[in-house]
Amino acid sequence: MYSRFASRRTSAHIFTRLALALACSVAAVGSALAQSAVPAALTPADATHVVATLKAGGTQIYLCKRDANNALSWVFKAPSAELYDASGELIVTHSAGPTWAAADGSKITGAVLQQAPSADQPGSIPLLLLRATNGAGPGLLATVRYVQRLDTHGGAAPSGSCTQEGQEGRSPYIAVYRFLD
Repeated sequence: MYSRFASRRTSAHIFTRLALALACSVAAVGSALAQSAVPAALTPADATHVVATLKAGGTQIYLCKRDANNALSWVFKAPSAELYDASGELIVTHSAGPTWAAADGSKITGAVLQQAPSADQPGSIPLLLLRATNGAGPGLLATVRYVQRLDTHGGAAPSGSCTQEGQEGRSPYIAVYRFLD
């Protein structure tokens, strides 16, 4: 059992590194291009400054469940991502809740306030504005009041239909997370 877990963890780590490398390559190629404007609905009027802007690579996890018509369909379960600074250092992990946990021990949970479609990447998960709740520990995330998920690529529900209730599907994604106070 341990070897299966270690193999999944290694595969996930390799995928995250590859996704981040792809994101960095895309960023390097597109650095001369203007970054898409953040939709006004995702910009809180009372945010004072950016605490951190981090690039994320990971997966959006979906679960196969029955809907109101008893048909099987993919339902979002949780994110699983690693967030890196500009030098490539792992700074924050992102998981169910949604929760962000920094390497320094600080941690926040978020509640979605607004969302907007990813105009530059149709078919990708939406851009989000979240209010930080349930903060814990001193450190990077201690003063964060808002989180923006921007520049999303991928992460939508799996394109294939789910065939068995309880089946799990994972969709790779990359994004930029901006933490505001």
